[in-house]
Amino acid sequence: MGPLKPNLIELLLGLIAFLSLFAITAKVLLPRIGKTLAEREAATEGALERAGEVRLEAQRVHARYLAELSAARHEALRIRQAAHEEGVALLAVVRAEGRGVRDELVAASSARLEADRVIAEAELREGVLELATELAGRILGEPLTDVERNRSIADAFFADADARAADAS
Repeated sequence: MGPLKPNLIELLLGLIAFLSLFAITAKVLLPRIGKTLAEREAATEGALERAGEVRLEAQRVHARYLAELSAARHEALRIRQAAHEEGVALLAVVRAEGRGVRDELVAASSARLEADRVIAEAELREGVLELATELAGRILGEPLTDVERNRSIADAFFADADARAADAS
C-alpha cells in the first residue's frame, strides 16, 4: 500500500469525514458567513450613503456659512460707510460751530477794540486839550481860564484833522 495505492477503508472514511465537514460547513457556516458579508455590505453601503448625505449637508452648511459671511461683510462695509458719513457730518457740524464761535469772538473783539479806540481817542483829545491850554498859557504868560472857548478851538482843530485824514484815505 503506498501512496499510489491507498487503503480503501481509510479513503472512504476520509472521504466521508471530508463530505460531512463540507456539508456542515455548507449548511451552517456558509449561510452565516453570507449573512455576515451581506450585513457588512449593507452597513458599508449605508455608511457610504450616510457619508454622502453628511457630505451634502456639509456642503449646504458651507454654502450657508459663505452666504452669511458675505452678508456680514456687506453689513460691516455698510456700517463702516455709515460711520464714516456720520463722522464727516459731525466734523462739518463741529467746524461750523467753531466758525460761529470764532466769528462771535472776532465780532466781540472788534467791538471791544472800537470801544477802546474811542475811549483812548477821547482821553487823548482831553489830554492834548489840557497840554495845549497849559502851553498856550505859558507862551502868553497868563493862564487861559475860558475852558469852553479852548474846547471849541480844539474841537475845530480835531474836526479839521479828521477831515484831512479822511481825504487822505
